[in-house]
Parts: sequence; structure tokens; C-alpha cells
Amino acid sequence: MEMSLLGSNLSFAYVPGHYVLSEITVEVERGEILFLLGANGSGKTTLLECLCGVRVPQQGTVLLDGRELLRLSARDRAKHVAYVPQFPETAFSYTVEEMVVFGRAPHVGPFGRPGRRDWERAYRALALVGLDGLSRRPITTLSGGEKRLALIARGIAQEAPYLLLDEPDAHLDPANQHRVLSAIANLTNEGLGVVATTHNPNSALLYGKKVLLLRAGRTLAAGSPNEALSAELLQEAYGIPFQIVGDPIGLRAILPRVER
Repeated sequence: MEMSLLGSNLSFAYVPGHYVLSEITVEVERGEILFLLGANGSGKTTLLECLCGVRVPQQGTVLLDGRELLRLSARDRAKHVAYVPQFPETAFSYTVEEMVVFGRAPHVGPFGRPGRRDWERAYRALALVGLDGLSRRPITTLSGGEKRLALIARGIAQEAPYLLLDEPDAHLDPANQHRVLSAIANLTNEGLGVVATTHNPNSALLYGKKVLLLRAGRTLAAGSPNEALSAELLQEAYGIPFQIVGDPIGLRAILPRVER
């Protein structure tokens, strides 16, 4: 059986006839990271939501390890696909550790209580993102970046084989961006499949195995970061010129071209 999360020929419209996604096919296998890039409004978040069952596409299917995703119960979907949205609600003053252990809900059941294994998984996730020292703090007292880390930890604690992240590097300083993306990359060595949106093509260069570049809800390019993130394709996606620079040891960086 194919062990992958596959969205095949997906099209989605919030208003009938006005498609924000058109005939998108995307696949992530267990053990790899796929980054979604594109300008604001290009369909990245909508595509993530279709891949986890939050949205139902008008056309196409999503297959989870060969099974149709939408035929599974919500609890079964949550056991297999964890989704960390960009702007979740954090109004209640739970502690950080309480909010992270909520990620274990699909394994605990609707009327159960977290057990020892659930708390162990929550504390492991907190340590991975560097928040273990803030575990007893109310979530409402954290900075925006710290809340982001806590939500990513909740997704990791869910221990689904697929993790979908909407802009995991947003609102984070460079050190925490590196910490989070490195931790997620290391988890792929344990078989985790990751789909993440980003506005930073360098995150995809450093940590990604595959890239899907979107333009106005359609696939502009797909492939390895080196293939899909050329200066020409990025200019077509974002409407501004880019340059790709390198150093003697082979590292590359993508920068907007600035005319002086």
C-alpha cells in the first residue's frame, strides 16, 4: 500500500464558479517535507485545509495511505493527520502544557483523561520546540512567537503520521525558526510526512525535499527546491525579480533583487 497523503486533481471554490484552487495534484510521502509557496491568496492555506478534511473540494480526492480521507471519521482523520493552522483561537487561559496535551485528544477519546504516555508525548514536544521551561505558564501570557511554538508542539504531540503546518516559521525569530524546522526535519527520520506553507523560499531550500509553487490557485512548478525555486519561476509567482546567490561550500540563498 502506498504510504502517502495524496491530493489528486483538487479544485475548490468558496463562491460557486470562482475557484481558488484549480486541478492541483500534490503528494507527500512519509519521511519527507513538502513546502507550499506562492503569493498571498494563491491558495496555500485552502490546499492544506483540503488535505486534512477541513474543506471538501468540489473536484478531486484526497487519499490517506490509499484510503479516501473523507470516508474516515473525524477522530480517525485526526489520528492520521495533524493540522496546525495559522490563526487558531487561544482565548482560554489554559497552561501551555494543558494546551499541548490537547493534541492527544484523538488517542484519549471524548470522555477520557490524558494518561502518563500522553503527558510524556506532550513534554517531549515542548522540549523539541524549546518551551519546556514555560510549561506551567498560562498560554495567554506568552508572546505571539511563543504561542506559535506551543501550537506547533500540540501538533507534534498528536503523533499523527502526517503533520500539516500553516506558516510554521512565521512570527519566530531566526533561532526559533531554525529550532522548529530542524526538529520537524529530524522527525521525518522517524517516518513523519510534513506539508508546510511558507513565505520564505530559503526555508524550503534548507529543509524541504519537495516544493509546490502556486500562482492564482494553479500549479506553477513542482519538484525539488532547486528545480521549482528558480529566479524566473519566483518572479512569475510573486511579480518581483529575485536573485540566487551561493557560497564556495555550495549553500544557496534566494533574495529579492534590489536596484541601487
